[in-house]
Amino acid sequence: MARLVKSIVSGSAVTGLGETTSTDQLEGRYAVEIATLTDAANISVDFGANQNFTVTLGGNRTLDNPTNIVVGQTGSIFLVQDGTGSRTLSFGTYYDFAGGTAPTVSTTANAVDRIDYIVRTATSIHCVLTADYS
Repeated sequence: MARLVKSIVSGSAVTGLGETTSTDQLEGRYAVEIATLTDAANISVDFGANQNFTVTLGGNRTLDNPTNIVVGQTGSIFLVQDGTGSRTLSFGTYYDFAGGTAPTVSTTANAVDRIDYIVRTATSIHCVLTADYS
């Protein structure tokens, strides 16, 4: 099935960023899927594939700089601790946080944190971490 996105300017269907299926349309708006990232020592993110992501951390990890960056893209990355917890996360150099220091993610077993981001330039992604959703 072809994936479609409603153009903000023209209202016509186009393919691309924040892909949704036509069945996701809700009252003239589109719901964007949350893509599952592969857990590994280095976690890869393709911003061209989606804009919202989730990953369950199974060990101490690094969130690598994303590929296919589009200036102005926004989204969220959900970080979930596995049943063991105590997992740490480091960030690639493109991820920028207030104060210049990456935050510490929650380490409680099954904890859920969320990073909200906006791409400022091809090498600068402004991020905010909201920790320990329950």
